[in-house]
Amino acid sequence: MPELDEIDHRVLRLLREDGRRTFSEMAECIGLSVAAVKRRVDRLKELGVITGFTVQIDYAKLGWGIEAFTELRYPGTTPVTEIIRTAMDVPEVQAVFTIAGDPDALIHVRVRDLGHLQQVIDRLRRAGDVTGTKTLLVLGSWTRDSPVP
Repeated sequence: MPELDEIDHRVLRLLREDGRRTFSEMAECIGLSVAAVKRRVDRLKELGVITGFTVQIDYAKLGWGIEAFTELRYPGTTPVTEIIRTAMDVPEVQAVFTIAGDPDALIHVRVRDLGHLQQVIDRLRRAGDVTGTKTLLVLGSWTRDSPVP
C-alpha cells in the first residue's frame, strides 16, 4: 500500500470534488506550486491510486431513471468468470459485484421503465446457469464524496 501524506489526501479530495479542477486551482488551495501539484497527481496515477477521471451524469434526464440491484444465484460449481460474463452481455448492467455467501452476485442495473426492467431480469434469468434472482428497486441514493479518512 503506497504511503500518502496529508497533501496527497488533499489533492485527492479536491479531485473528487471536481475532476476537472486545474493544477493551478489545486496549487492555490493547497499552497504548493503548480509543478508540485502536477508531480503529486502524476505520482498518484503511477501508484494506481488515481485510476481515471470521470463525469457524473443525471441518467433520469436521459430517460434512464430507474435503478435496481438484482441478486443472482448460480450452482456452486459455476466459475466467477462465468458469473461476470453473464452480466457483461447485458448492456443495462452498470456493475457486477461477486460476493461471498448467498447470493453469488449483485448486479447494478439501469433501465428506462419497469417494463424494461422486467425484460432485463428475464434476460439475466435466461443467461448462463442462473438458478434464481431477487430484484431490489432503488428509491433514492446517497454517495460519500469525500475520501476515506
